[in-house]
Amino acid sequence: MQVSLTQRDLARELGISLGGLNYCLKALVEKGWIKMENFSKSDRKLRYAYLLTPKGMAGKARLTNHFLRRKLAEYEALKEEIERLRAEAAGVDDCAR
Repeated sequence: MQVSLTQRDLARELGISLGGLNYCLKALVEKGWIKMENFSKSDRKLRYAYLLTPKGMAGKARLTNHFLRRKLAEYEALKEEIERLRAEAAGVDDCAR
């Protein structure tokens, strides 16, 4: 999937400054997670594409896996809490009779 945003748009979406975004993009390039390509044939000489590298995809997959495991643990904890509250509520109902 390809999404086309300016750096200014991306910074606004993320709620950070343009300088902060540039700092992060440079760090991701240095880390090897994204690569930057200049559109030399473009009318706008300052146009760049940031592409996720295979190393970046692997990192994204690891982060996604960690996120999903954390969310699943939260879900299980919520399920247990709901069951506990249901049992507690049922006990209160029994005492009221």
